[in-house]
Amino acid sequence: MVYLRELKAEDAPLMLEWMHDSEVQKGFQKDMTSMTIDNAKAFCENSKIKDTISDGESLNYAFVNESDEYLGTISLKDISITNKTAEYAISMRRAVWGHGYAKAASMLILEKAFGDLGLHKVFLTVLADNERAIHLYEKCGFKKEGQLREHIYKDGKYVDWYLYGILENEIHM
Repeated sequence: MVYLRELKAEDAPLMLEWMHDSEVQKGFQKDMTSMTIDNAKAFCENSKIKDTISDGESLNYAFVNESDEYLGTISLKDISITNKTAEYAISMRRAVWGHGYAKAASMLILEKAFGDLGLHKVFLTVLADNERAIHLYEKCGFKKEGQLREHIYKDGKYVDWYLYGILENEIHM
């Protein structure tokens, strides 16, 4: 079982686990290996969930197991109340890959996006060589909408960047 909850400063050490894991970092555009415990704690503190959301704000949650162990972070970023859209993002500790936690957390955040926030669309971007993530996104119902060819320069080469999206009427709970 997976649950979403507010991020806590106590999550910071386990956040650093994925931030400093070279295998996890392969899937990201931004290099997070220089992040410190203070950076992670500050992110948690700045992610307090508010009662109302304004344009441009983000919702960042911890997803945890039944023991309240931090597994990863999942977000709706740059929420547009006007357009009823948000960008989805997820990151998780490699130690908990392969247990279905990412899909369960993704379905919970999509439920929140479409049900609680009344959004129409959630989208994401992903490096074309991040096959593991693409498989997750497609299992959750995201559809590929576009491709920016050789858009990201990473590890000495150019990589395509894909755009995926899911509409409120495409969600399968």
